[in-house]
Amino acid sequence: MPMNTDIDEIVRILKDQNTKFAASAITKVAGERDPFLVLISCLLSLRTKDAVTSASSNRLFSLAKTPEEMLQLSTTDIENAIYPVGFYRRKSAQIREISKTLIEENDSKVPDEIDDLLKLKGVERKTANIVVTFGFNKPGIAVDTHVHRISNRLGLVLTKTPDQTEFELRRILPEEYWRDFNDLLVVHGQNVCTPISPRCSECPVSRHCRKVGVSRSR
Repeated sequence: MPMNTDIDEIVRILKDQNTKFAASAITKVAGERDPFLVLISCLLSLRTKDAVTSASSNRLFSLAKTPEEMLQLSTTDIENAIYPVGFYRRKSAQIREISKTLIEENDSKVPDEIDDLLKLKGVERKTANIVVTFGFNKPGIAVDTHVHRISNRLGLVLTKTPDQTEFELRRILPEEYWRDFNDLLVVHGQNVCTPISPRCSECPVSRHCRKVGVSRSR
């Protein structure tokens, strides 16, 4: 069973620690509060490093910032702007298809409900949660590999998939932490709680961590 852990203390410590590190690429884009830009950036970020996501998003958004403007670009235009994000050809086609769907079926507006967002091509739960959270300021918990790994490593949850982790965190995590939890754990996972040989000797939440699955650390 998951351990009894002081979630409030973990969140407080990570917020303090993460001020020393660069913000994640999605957080930077989310500052614009535009649901469409958040959605497209999330798609670009899948299987792509933050630095590449940020640069690619900036190049693309210098050309187009609305569904209508995106459709004015050719697939090749979008590919050239977002390269070298992972699966850039597939994502270019998805961006055009999503833009077309939004125009034709939703009055060019991004849906503000997770279930509706999941109907868009290429949108999974992580992306949908980030869009409703940062684009619409509604409750959501975005779970990627970092959040899934660290939540289990801490002992907060005992789950096998990111989707299971999301629903378990919705049950145990105070709603006031939902919005920021992804960014807190992503930054922590990139800089301290790495997948292999995490920096446990430097980790400020080490005393709260059950270190599940950690066989070697630094």
